[in-house]
Amino acid sequence: MGMVIVIAAIVILLLLITVAKLHPFVALILTAVGVGLAMGMPLIAPSDEVPGIIDSIKAGLGNTLGFLAIVLALGTMLGKMMAESGGAERIAKTLIQRFGQKRVHWAMMVVAFLVGIPVFFQVGFVLLVPLVFTIAMETGISLITVGVPLVAGLSVVHGLVPPHPAAMAAVGIFQADVGLTILYSFIVGLPTAIIAGPLFGKWIGARLHKKVPDEMAEQLVLHHEAKELPSFANTLFTILLPVLLMLMASIANVAFDQETEAAKVIRFIGDPIVALLIATVYSFFSLGYARGWKRDKVLKLANDCLGPVANILLVIGAGGAFNKVLLDSGIGTQIAEAAQHSHISPLLLGWGIAALIRIATGSATVSMMTAAGIVAPIASSIPGTNMELLVLATGAGSLILSHVNDSGFWMIKEYFGMTVKETLMTWTALETIISVVALGLLALLNLIV
Repeated sequence: MGMVIVIAAIVILLLLITVAKLHPFVALILTAVGVGLAMGMPLIAPSDEVPGIIDSIKAGLGNTLGFLAIVLALGTMLGKMMAESGGAERIAKTLIQRFGQKRVHWAMMVVAFLVGIPVFFQVGFVLLVPLVFTIAMETGISLITVGVPLVAGLSVVHGLVPPHPAAMAAVGIFQADVGLTILYSFIVGLPTAIIAGPLFGKWIGARLHKKVPDEMAEQLVLHHEAKELPSFANTLFTILLPVLLMLMASIANVAFDQETEAAKVIRFIGDPIVALLIATVYSFFSLGYARGWKRDKVLKLANDCLGPVANILLVIGAGGAFNKVLLDSGIGTQIAEAAQHSHISPLLLGWGIAALIRIATGSATVSMMTAAGIVAPIASSIPGTNMELLVLATGAGSLILSHVNDSGFWMIKEYFGMTVKETLMTWTALETIISVVALGLLALLNLIV
């Protein structure tokens, strides 16, 4: 019953946006209310333990934006500083020179894979998207050809590679070895990112030519004389500063006694929000004041760049509200229970349960955590199960078929200026390729190890 309601909700949502021409924010909130009613959720919470429809919508929107609003705001300011100073153009020109125009999409995949290791998907995306826009404008290549490798690299790392929170938590639930999991994640992740990124990106980019949206080009892409551009090293350090701080926090989590003051301080400055705050303030100096800018100019740039983000935040927040109603209504639990009684191999079971919950609820993290909790006791009772590969199979399943109930879907759609149909053709297809290719490679690796 739950799956039928999910499918009906997705169809109605698509019709509201494409046929009725409703703003996605309004359409998502209306559909969330409809799902809650169809699943018999109370209109108003009768108690603290049982959420009502409106409570779920408010909690989902608030929880999603509580983290993302700060990340997108700081990331956009950092991106604006890179654009106005010429930093993004300097990195883009250097990548084009080193890799050549025909191979620049490979460079984006490599950069995204490396940057994505210690950072959240959304953080990596807002850090690197100005580069994508600048490269697309500089070369005339379709935004899709350059953008797909970026999101492929970030998505693979987000779903498969510890120390990302969901992958790290799954390692704990399955009692897997962290070092082996990371090793296997690289063996599986790199070829997966290549297939879903540069290869698929070039194929779909040739069929779907998109230019950088005007308002994004205005905010995050500017052209300068070569003599005005900041140095490559300075710009690269500025963009990698939050990555380095987050990487330090990940190392501190493993290497230090968690009760020491040093570990607490490192974990604090390595939190994604604090790391981005430090990097953004640093960019005001490294790309602004140090190059002769006045304080008024930096303040004006920080103010001006936030306008276009408001619409993106609203749509992402509404996606989070829809996601929360799906979770609170019990749809994810229904699907998980049905899958639990099937008799298939643990790898396929972990991937399948995570995939079903992902399709139903839209959350990669929730689907990975839920699937891990269900499959762990089953897998531990089956001799010979490779727990490290099971972590990766569950992560791969949690990435499949991102669509209208995923806030990431709306972020990619809005930033790249695509229609819902074009986002399904690119982002949804890319996520599904990652999930299926990773499962295939894991099955091969399972034969060896």
